Amino acid sequence: MDFGIGFLSNNVMLPIIDFFYGIVPSYGLAIVALTLIIRFALYPLSAGSIRSMRRMRVVQPLMQKRMAEIKERYKDEPQKQQEEMVNVQKEFGNPLAGCLPLLLQMPVLLALFATLRGSPFAGVNYSVNLQVLPSEQIERIQPQAFATSPQNIYVADGEHARITAILPSGNKLAVGETTKIQYQTLEGKPFQVLLAEHPENKLIPQWKVIKGEDRVKIDAEGNIEALQPGDVTIQGTIPGLAADKGFLFIDALGRVGAIDPDGAIHWDIVSMIVFFGISLYVSQLLSGQNSSGGNPQQETVNKITPVIFSGMFLFFPLPAGVLMYMVIGNIFQTIQTYILSREPLSEELQKIVATQEKEKEAAAAEQKTLPFEPKSSKKKTTG
Repeated sequence: MDFGIGFLSNNVMLPIIDFFYGIVPSYGLAIVALTLIIRFALYPLSAGSIRSMRRMRVVQPLMQKRMAEIKERYKDEPQKQQEEMVNVQKEFGNPLAGCLPLLLQMPVLLALFATLRGSPFAGVNYSVNLQVLPSEQIERIQPQAFATSPQNIYVADGEHARITAILPSGNKLAVGETTKIQYQTLEGKPFQVLLAEHPENKLIPQWKVIKGEDRVKIDAEGNIEALQPGDVTIQGTIPGLAADKGFLFIDALGRVGAIDPDGAIHWDIVSMIVFFGISLYVSQLLSGQNSSGGNPQQETVNKITPVIFSGMFLFFPLPAGVLMYMVIGNIFQTIQTYILSREPLSEELQKIVATQEKEKEAAAAEQKTLPFEPKSSKKKTTG
């Protein structure tokens, strides 16, 4: 049994979607509800990460100062130097400790991401690999049924099944031989029978040869004829039930890409990409990631990071429903960061901050007392 991403998606995410869709028949609202529930569930882990990073920003200057002193003091004693550095890390904390909560929540977030990229929000793809052999080798072919990994498919609102694509006679064909790709449930129920039970939903599978187009011929029903020897990959797609349904300003939850091949611009997706970048930048400001200690190069990196991350979705497009989840998740993260940034620092950290402020004030005062230019010793002459 799969206890990974697929298990979380099928046994946690989809039941939540079905539950909320049963209350309010809107897949857009179901995405909002699912995102918020997962975010609230992961709140303790995320909060721990934010607090850890906030602590490291406070202690980092002092920690770096102590590290530099240790390197200088024990420069001729590598082993002693390493021991003292380990002691400093124990005292102030490991900078990588804040990453652990992020790693722990990654499987859940990946499962959520996978759920929103599949049915009912987007089309589901199946890859079928074929090997076409010369006709004289037909006697060497031993028929053996071929099946792809099953995927969850919504055939009606609130009704879904695990569907696999199969080739009953196997994925090895001789030139001139024919076969047919079929969809069925894990229990063997044909997909067409499921569709016949819900004639109001037009989920017509589509086929496309993505490798070896000259080696096979395939029609709309999935019938394949082998033409030439070689390897072939066929992609079958079952449309998402809600892929063409809109929500608020979003035209279609399953639409992929901001710009169509014909140049048409989808401003709903563009606006989500822009808002994602803005929310990411605001979150950086609140978390203090933009404070680089006067390092101009780091400041530039911090400023362009939101642009790079949001612009990435123009070149690696995602379904609109996934973008909506990312925007909502970012807003939640920004609010969470703001709330946690208002928490009072511990007494220990307050002392460190006070010490750092006194050192800055002393350095500034010392700099003001330094003469910038020696006064001229020449006396003014008269007349």
